[in-house]
Amino acid sequence: QVQLVESGGGLVQAGGSLRLSCAASGSIFSINAMGWYRQAPGKQRELVAAMPSSGNINYADSVKGRFTISRDNAKNTVYLQMNSLKPEDTAVYYCNVDLVLYSRGYYTDFSSWGQGTQVTVSS
Repeated sequence: QVQLVESGGGLVQAGGSLRLSCAASGSIFSINAMGWYRQAPGKQRELVAAMPSSGNINYADSVKGRFTISRDNAKNTVYLQMNSLKPEDTAVYYCNVDLVLYSRGYYTDFSSWGQGTQVTVSS
């Protein structure tokens, strides 16, 4: 009913930049929060940045001032601009979207995850 397609990961040297994208499609009535999480090997998945439909954006302390989350509501897409990347930013990055589905006359709250995209920062 909903698909999330991520793109933009890759290998970059420390100090470099990458931009991640996550596009949602399907039987979407509305999108509430959109966010990015990451999971490094041997570690738990952690919040990187979250952007509600209205209100304050939340960033992990480790990325404040370096990462910027944004969204294009017309395209149902969320972005993560990552600057001044560090080796400790190496992880699989996942987008997460909280939305309302509409199908066959019913509205359903739903939380969907992207497939993940690898970000590797070399020192």
